[in-house]
Amino acid sequence: MATARFLHWGLRRTGAWLLPPPARCPQRALHKQAEGTEFQSIYSLDKLYPESRGSDTAWRVPVSGESWTEGAFPRPCSGDSGKPGQHRPGGSKSQAEAQKASNDIPLDRLTISYCRSSGPGGQNVNKVNSKAEVRFHLATAEWIAEPVRQRIAITHKNKINRSGELILTSECSRYQFRNLADCLQKIRDMIAEASQPAKEPSKEDAALHRIRIENMNRERLRKKRIHSALKTDRRVGMD
Repeated sequence: MATARFLHWGLRRTGAWLLPPPARCPQRALHKQAEGTEFQSIYSLDKLYPESRGSDTAWRVPVSGESWTEGAFPRPCSGDSGKPGQHRPGGSKSQAEAQKASNDIPLDRLTISYCRSSGPGGQNVNKVNSKAEVRFHLATAEWIAEPVRQRIAITHKNKINRSGELILTSECSRYQFRNLADCLQKIRDMIAEASQPAKEPSKEDAALHRIRIENMNRERLRKKRIHSALKTDRRVGMD
């Protein structure tokens, strides 16, 4: 009797293993991947930048009117409101070129490195090179228009070393790809900010600026008179 039960149990177990996975576990069919595809992490470059145009360039930020994948990083900057290479009303050719460069950064012109992050994080901070550093020579970056490069050199001179390299770092995340994406987004933000035309001050702003300059000159002359009077009093006391 025991032998019959053992034989029946063995046949039933063997039959269960011989069945195809969907018949044995119907829920596996929901998780079965399509043929020709592979698993991709949520931090893969294809998901961080779904609008990529190739592996040799940086991933393009979606412009206005295009769909943006929720949860993607980073968000498009406010300056990227036009299509690459498209002239805005009242814009110049240099602005269009700068806008195109802000969406298409050649990775082969960048020097990318990783190092230890600072701050709290335990063993992850102590052992993982998660901090991203991106640098490139600003004066020879032909993918950025000359007027835009000049404005970047003035407004961000504290980020340029003696060799003329613009250095950007990011350690906002524990993942290298996110920090690299943040550095690339900083470059796009710089280019978009430098591409904006200078705003002409209104009459009220110009008058207010003139009044402030007059007040500063008046205060400066008052301090000079006080200092001169102190020096004169010292001479009289010595005589």
